[in-house]
Amino acid sequence: MHKIDIDLVNMTLDVMKYAIDRISVTEPKIGIPQKAEDLMALVGETITEKGIGGEVAFNLWKEHLMKANVSIDHPRHLAFVPASPTRAAIMFDLVTSASSIHGAYWMEGAGGIFCENEAMKWIVSLTGLPKGAFGVFTSGGTAANLSAIVTAREYWRSLNDQNKVEKGLIITSIGAHSSIKAMAKVVDVDVLLVDTEDRLEAKALQNTIDNLTSHQSQRLFAIVATGGTTNAGIIDDLDGIAVICKKEQLWLHVDAAYGGGALVADSVRHLFNGIEKADSITIDPHKWMFSPYDCGAVIYKNPELAKKAHSQEGSYLDIFKDEGAHGFNPSDYQIQLTRRVRGLPLWFSLATHGTDRYKVAIERGLELAQIAGTLIQEKSHVELVREPSLSCVLYRRIGWKPEDYTHWTYENHKKGFALVTPTKWKKGSTYETVSRFCFINPDTTEKDIEMILDSMI
Repeated sequence: MHKIDIDLVNMTLDVMKYAIDRISVTEPKIGIPQKAEDLMALVGETITEKGIGGEVAFNLWKEHLMKANVSIDHPRHLAFVPASPTRAAIMFDLVTSASSIHGAYWMEGAGGIFCENEAMKWIVSLTGLPKGAFGVFTSGGTAANLSAIVTAREYWRSLNDQNKVEKGLIITSIGAHSSIKAMAKVVDVDVLLVDTEDRLEAKALQNTIDNLTSHQSQRLFAIVATGGTTNAGIIDDLDGIAVICKKEQLWLHVDAAYGGGALVADSVRHLFNGIEKADSITIDPHKWMFSPYDCGAVIYKNPELAKKAHSQEGSYLDIFKDEGAHGFNPSDYQIQLTRRVRGLPLWFSLATHGTDRYKVAIERGLELAQIAGTLIQEKSHVELVREPSLSCVLYRRIGWKPEDYTHWTYENHKKGFALVTPTKWKKGSTYETVSRFCFINPDTTEKDIEMILDSMI
């Protein structure tokens, strides 16, 4: 065996040991970021003409660089929307990378795409969309929202020649995810925000539509409702909004990137009634379906409209669409051509554990939010801002100013204890700084929650 082969085998074994240690650890460290100049002082120049060698580079990663990352699956990481990929999903993420599959076209990635589609069938079944609805995995919610709105805009443009020269308009609420506004810039459409961070009700939406100018009405082509806002876990009035969209002949997109996982949970499924009437839906398996980053999904009631909007043409691509390449081509339904088969880890995890285990794990996230709400009500130094919604809890430390929340967050993180970050909640015409929990990891305990709350005393 050549020396380079021995080195490769040894490095592979080191990597596998690292992976095994990482997914089997029972008390993970949360990780603390460092300044770039501090990291440079620790590791020095790593990209050189001759290379520093795999063993040296890997040791630098393990000793210094890995520790400067925040473990998003830590039980006391309750900020943003954390993630908690299953061990099965993490292991198969290694397999996905090692298999080197191009997931754009069936011709090259039939086996991987088949597995993705099996996982997608399950996700689509949760929505209640009619027969023929289907979706594709994307890099995340932003790419999924972008793909959906491009499809909606292209469909709107196809309706008449005037729409082809108009700048489109969409309506959503101020509680919608930041990617909706960012995506609108890319698509070059205007966004009108309904002034509510709470539940977007059908009546408020109808009032907004009724107050549009005639030109705005002509340009309006889509409504973006939210199935679980990132900030507070609020589900819009999907049923009422769907009725308005049908009456006004508007595309209904539901951004359920975070909240869509809760479609699995019997206890809250009724809150999503109306999602089955959507034209497109975003759900992120890397949020509440225990898949590794990066794995989003966009689902269409009529996938052919997405294909018309996204299918790329080129002489070098013709072979993929030839008679001999029958099959589902994911690149035809979203903005990316080159893509990983990022739904593979989800498929393996679902196949390994079964969907009942997913239901139990997601119900636990909902239960943790209720437990946190109860604990907050029992303590004199904190109070709920609003009732917990899905797995999000907004609460305030009585008497604190915005800088107190910031200091508390940094101190707890610096100690390696927890990562809980402040957010803002609209109260009347002003915004109040408050604290926020988001529960995804079923390994989070009641003791974890109590210790975090007590650290605010």
